[in-house]
Amino acid sequence: MQRGALLDAARSLLSEGGTEALTFPALAERTGLARSSVYEYFRSRAAVVEELCAVDFPVWAAEVETAMDRADTPEGKVEAYVRRQLDLVGDRRHRAVVAISASELDAGAREKIRAAHGQLIAMIVEALGELGQEQPRLGAMLLQGVVDAAVRRIELGVAEDPATVADAAVAMALRGVRG
Repeated sequence: MQRGALLDAARSLLSEGGTEALTFPALAERTGLARSSVYEYFRSRAAVVEELCAVDFPVWAAEVETAMDRADTPEGKVEAYVRRQLDLVGDRRHRAVVAISASELDAGAREKIRAAHGQLIAMIVEALGELGQEQPRLGAMLLQGVVDAAVRRIELGVAEDPATVADAAVAMALRGVRG
């Protein structure tokens, strides 16, 4: 229960203040634990980040995969892949993952994040192949770049409505994968 409370506090800190806000004193304050107790659960900030990725990313990826499974066509799968990720931007698990990916982490944490993104990208490769992409894995990585750019745009929160950004990202993605 304490470990779960620490992870929940870490999500909140990351989504509220970015990686700078994720400190052991802040975790201790949020959970009511002594700072030394936090170290009993995690040896470093990177360890907190790694566990958040291990816990949250599969849930996030499963939501994307479920949305894709509901689609009947390869184009529908691409649209679901883009839209579901962009729908998750307001979710604090997602905000934590975005904050994590922007931070300076040790090699182990960065590798776990890369592996998790690799699993997400792998979901769309088959649909891109069905759409005639000659290099569907490369296409999937580029498509994720469109999603990542749209996420950053939505998170700025100063210009377009998130639905407008999502529509533009889907249109760009579909035009791009159709050639």
